[in-house]
Amino acid sequence: MNRQSIFFTITVSFIISIILVIASFTILMTHNYKNIEEQLIEKYVPIIKMVIRQHHRGGINEDFLKTLEEINYSLVSKKRMNAITYNPKTKVLVERKNPSGQNILRILKLKDKNYIYMKKKHEMLLIKDKATHNNFTHIYIILVFLIVIITTILMYLITLRKLMPLKILKDKVKTLGDENFDFECCNTNRKDEVSLLALEFKNTAKKLKNIKEARNVFIRNIMHELKTPITKGKFLVEIENNEQNDEKLREVFNRLESLINEFASIEELISSSKNIEKNYYYIDDIVDNAKDILMIEDEKVEHKYENKKVHINYKLFSIAVKNLIDNAIKYSSDKKVIIKSDQEDIIFENKGEKLKYDLTSYYEPFFASEDTPTDSFGLGLYIIHNILKANNYILQYSYSNGINTFRCKKEITSTK
Repeated sequence: MNRQSIFFTITVSFIISIILVIASFTILMTHNYKNIEEQLIEKYVPIIKMVIRQHHRGGINEDFLKTLEEINYSLVSKKRMNAITYNPKTKVLVERKNPSGQNILRILKLKDKNYIYMKKKHEMLLIKDKATHNNFTHIYIILVFLIVIITTILMYLITLRKLMPLKILKDKVKTLGDENFDFECCNTNRKDEVSLLALEFKNTAKKLKNIKEARNVFIRNIMHELKTPITKGKFLVEIENNEQNDEKLREVFNRLESLINEFASIEELISSSKNIEKNYYYIDDIVDNAKDILMIEDEKVEHKYENKKVHINYKLFSIAVKNLIDNAIKYSSDKKVIIKSDQEDIIFENKGEKLKYDLTSYYEPFFASEDTPTDSFGLGLYIIHNILKANNYILQYSYSNGINTFRCKKEITSTK
């Protein structure tokens, strides 16, 4: 692991925290046992002294045993002594003995009862404290220790989980230069800084992808669209020069200029998310402009629409209508298109075969059937889809009785 990595720093901090917690727990437990030991010694020293004095005066007698009973203590018989002192469940709380090991003092615990064990040479006494003793201090310390340890581990895991998108993001950003725009790993609804950063990178990658697509669209479309006027221009150059041919040649160059402007508009639309300017225009003006761009004869377009005003961007919407007319004529059996209207909707109909794929499939740039590459709308529907969306329109498709119907439907936008 890289020592300058955030993950390395967090892991080291976690390990240090765990070590400090364990050290603190050890110190607290040691201190707690010493306190318990001191408390027991302080409590039982008077009883021990009393027993020793009585032993020096003449030994343990009935009166002394009664005195012990009065203060809630009793002498354990020698028969039961071994059962207590050698019981595996008996705990030694305190032990004191002289260097020779002949005199031993122990405080024992068995089943919530404390016992004072005294051994002097070969004499042994075991006195029972009848009071119940439960010391839960060490249990509380252990519980607190476990809570702190579990909390620290959970915080470490949560922190790593929060930072994990950062590691994934780093690997993704490395491939961004190779035009890998896949940032689906950054899909998240979380609002922490790392997740927001990942989302920003994802949005940036989307913008870069759109820009790349716009460049591709620009190049592919310019090759396709410029072919017709260039062919016409070459033909006019070859024939005899006269005023009529010169005028047609000027029209060709004007057409080339308008195409360049059209491509620039398309690129700007696809590669940016800026709101486009809109105004109200008559359908007739839009259709006429589209026909002029296409340089087609009037008889190929049949007008059956009501000349209403629509709220659109004139230049871009004309490009969409131009592409719809071009596609309708190109893929129709009679090389004609009928244009109708319904309120603010504009409808394009042509005779021909039904689309082989779902309409949305043709929205993909350069989509084409693998079996018949010519059975394709090329970039047409891709451009149409983006322009209509920017103008609050959607494209709908239906097929009935040999008629293809493409409807540019106005979306209802909220005024709130």
